Amino acid sequence: MRVLYVDLEREWRGGQSQALLTVVGLREHGHEVGLLAARDSPLANRAADAGITVHQVPRVGLRAWAAGAIRRLIGEKRFELVHLNEPHALTAAWLARAHPGLPLLLSRRIGFPLQKNAVSKARYAAVGRFVANSKSVAQSLIESGIAADRISIVNEGVQILPLRTLEQRSSARKHWVVREGEFLFGCVSVFVREKGHRHLIEALPLVRASHPGVRLLLAGDGACRAELEALTKRLGQSQAVLFPGFVKDVAQVYAALDAFVFPSEFEGLGTALQAAMAAGLPCISTKRGALGEVVDDRRTALVAEPDGREFAAMMLRLINDGGLRKDLGMAGRREVEQRFSADRMVENTIHVYEDVLKKHRNG
Repeated sequence: MRVLYVDLEREWRGGQSQALLTVVGLREHGHEVGLLAARDSPLANRAADAGITVHQVPRVGLRAWAAGAIRRLIGEKRFELVHLNEPHALTAAWLARAHPGLPLLLSRRIGFPLQKNAVSKARYAAVGRFVANSKSVAQSLIESGIAADRISIVNEGVQILPLRTLEQRSSARKHWVVREGEFLFGCVSVFVREKGHRHLIEALPLVRASHPGVRLLLAGDGACRAELEALTKRLGQSQAVLFPGFVKDVAQVYAALDAFVFPSEFEGLGTALQAAMAAGLPCISTKRGALGEVVDDRRTALVAEPDGREFAAMMLRLINDGGLRKDLGMAGRREVEQRFSADRMVENTIHVYEDVLKKHRNG
């Protein structure tokens, strides 16, 4: 197959991680793939480093430039379908009038209702297949008026890497200046309110009252960072919380942790949580959004409501029970290997492409 994959995001988030895994996986399966991306975006640079053909468009006037590039690329008849990974990409493809000639697929990772204004309706009408990352997101599309036969579910996936060695753990903890006797919780996520980081910071004084050696590493950046740092200072936890900002090599985070905490109030599927489970870390998560499709309480993770006191109670359980930490870590890793691997995600994406092309060719 010949696939044009479009992602115009300027930052690196979960969707861009999935984009990179997808285009690399497609190439490894023998398919021809091109990526259209914002110039010098993290995705464009990482895909180019991976040997993917990347078509870059200027950041100023991004959607207009992208629409022109899509028209040119499909005019050259180099592609059979176009996979749009985020809303800006959909707008560009719609402006390019790509849909009469080629099937358009749109990834959907959030369960918010679709907008109902005239322009939004026209854009969504151009989509031949919505690719939802969970049952929860698929249901939200149906509730927004999208017919079920226009929706396919492809769970997001993560790479299954070898478990960390003791040397890797020690090196990572030295990198973050964490002593061996300290118990390190961590989270990898963009700093926006719905991710719930404040619940972890509020939990920390309750946990440290009996375990003063506990620390928290919050990897990421975003609009709420100053608010979270202020809360940390107000609660007297500045020495216990690490704010390293955006971390390119998140493996350095996972390798250092004793447990992963994910207090999200609204989540599509949670690839950061999946990656932590794949790394064999015991995890505490909410079941908000589609997270209930990922974690099974007390089998693959501990589950709590997004609340400081609830997370504190679960954090104390993990600290005090080494056997539970080991069991959750092993079960979580098996769950990701069986259901949420990057290989499975790519294979399921290819099946969707084949189905879309078959129906397109048959009219």
